[in-house]
Amino acid sequence: MRLFIFTIFPQIIECYCEFGIVKQAIKKGKLSVEAIDLRKYADKGMVDDVPYGGVPGMVLKPEPIYNAYEDIISKGNKPYTLITEPWGRKIDQPFLEELSKKEEVLIICGRYEGVDERVKEIVDEEISLGDFILSGGEITALAVIDGVARLLPDVLGDEKSLEEDSFRGRWLGYPVYTRPREFKGMKVPEVLLSGNHKLIDLWLLWKRIEQTYKKRRDLIPKNLTHLEKEILENIKEGKDFEDWIKEKKF
Repeated sequence: MRLFIFTIFPQIIECYCEFGIVKQAIKKGKLSVEAIDLRKYADKGMVDDVPYGGVPGMVLKPEPIYNAYEDIISKGNKPYTLITEPWGRKIDQPFLEELSKKEEVLIICGRYEGVDERVKEIVDEEISLGDFILSGGEITALAVIDGVARLLPDVLGDEKSLEEDSFRGRWLGYPVYTRPREFKGMKVPEVLLSGNHKLIDLWLLWKRIEQTYKKRRDLIPKNLTHLEKEILENIKEGKDFEDWIKEKKF
């Protein structure tokens, strides 16, 4: 997969690509990320100007963006083009999975008071991290790069972990523990040390449902299985996993 990032601060993108999963994806040849400096496509390096109408702030000019875009097109590329806007489509897991299946994606990083509206003629979709304002679109672009990189084939060491991600399945994720078995008086749940995989699977499902009920009730599925419905009802009644298991005489 090829990602092109239009930005006036390419170092932000390049630096991030030197670490973690993104670096692994690039090293394995599954991803390429090209941070394109818009100043190189601007007359005398001037990428912004005052807006018409007397409104405050500065606006990214259309010429550098079109020049950079036409340069990419001339090389045979026709990427799916995104632009960062605070009112854009909120990035979520399904959206990242959609993007991960595309061969080429271009992200135009906004700055200042925004981007000249005429740039939108080459844009397929506007994207956002949420209902708040950042000083530029680079952080949004990095979120896409990182979120997409881990979805590409053979990038993660254990691809099964993708199946366990929150927002990918029916429920949020479950709590996880590692050594030591006891830390500051807090112990790893005994069920995880039992070696009873059927019991552990039930505990993991219970915790998924519990996390979703307590933190994001809006994500509770409509079509619950009999087991999911039973667990959810017990959680609503204030029972814990150990009480439920005792009642079932598992």
